[in-house]
Amino acid sequence: MNLMIRTGERDPREEANRAFKLPGDHPRVMGGKIGVLVLNLGTPDGTDYWSMRRYLSEFLSDKRVIDWPAAVWQPILQGIILSIRPGRKGKDYDTIWNKERNEGPLLTITRSQAEKLASELSMLSDRIIVDFAMRYGNPPTGPAIENLLKQGCDRILLLPMYPQYSVATSATAADQAFRQLMKMEWQPSVRVAPPWHDDPVYIDALADSIREHIAGLDFEPEVILASFHGVPKRYLMKGDPYHCQCVKTARLLRETLGWPKDKFVQTFQSRFGPEEWLKPYTDETVESLAKSGVRRMVMIAPGFSADCLETLEELDVENREIFEHNGGTHFSYIPCLNDSDLGIKVIKNVALRELSGWI
Repeated sequence: MNLMIRTGERDPREEANRAFKLPGDHPRVMGGKIGVLVLNLGTPDGTDYWSMRRYLSEFLSDKRVIDWPAAVWQPILQGIILSIRPGRKGKDYDTIWNKERNEGPLLTITRSQAEKLASELSMLSDRIIVDFAMRYGNPPTGPAIENLLKQGCDRILLLPMYPQYSVATSATAADQAFRQLMKMEWQPSVRVAPPWHDDPVYIDALADSIREHIAGLDFEPEVILASFHGVPKRYLMKGDPYHCQCVKTARLLRETLGWPKDKFVQTFQSRFGPEEWLKPYTDETVESLAKSGVRRMVMIAPGFSADCLETLEELDVENREIFEHNGGTHFSYIPCLNDSDLGIKVIKNVALRELSGWI
């Protein structure tokens, strides 16, 4: 997808050829533009068995995600897991699927984020071209980088959409981009945006979204639960800073809101497989809070820049059911920042910080 900003700029190919005083028979040289590539996790192309199987096979074959030896993991994945899980997950995806556009909500939202970011950055420079890509599924990362180069981008900012760094998200998004760069004769200059887990603009945006959401409810929550996607505990022990950054985000958010520690709870969701993951677990905590007498709860997912299966289905459906089944009476899920004004403000802030010196 081409989100090129067109505000009367001159053809970068002609500009570059004139600047370099190239002979007439020289291949055209593209240059002078700056690319911003928004990178997100990915989504299946459909909710049917084979679409889900292709997506899950690519995702779960990534050694950044599942780092078991291939000789051990692949027979399990290609056998038992990919025989059963695509059907189950396909049904879950179907409950949140964007039927109008026939795509997952993560794709819909990420596209809109890129378009709105392009509009914001166009006010600063007509040299910026914004596009987006997915680590798994479509649109893929490699062709997106190639398209930016064809449009004259000799500098590219990679913008992984993860506020907290993890080897299983930020690192693998960069890996995929670097694989494409390794194929190029003339590589662009590249920057990778670092995480923004403690950026005041991000923290304030989350706090404002919580305040706005609670103001529209017909109940006062007793507990705010902030759920982050989990990873195996051994990733932390190997040096992944994800756990620490999540904890810091939650602490800063709680302090900004002024909520006491016992009323603002931070957990980790979406564990997979038999090993221990980061704790406390979201589902177990929700059940425990309800059984202890908490009746009114709101939940937010600060680690997700866009709503997806793990938020819309796992949190707002599965964990809502857990809460209500165990005595809870009032539950509300606070949407991710998504492509809201607050969300775009955060993304723009990160992009401008990292484009310093280029524009």
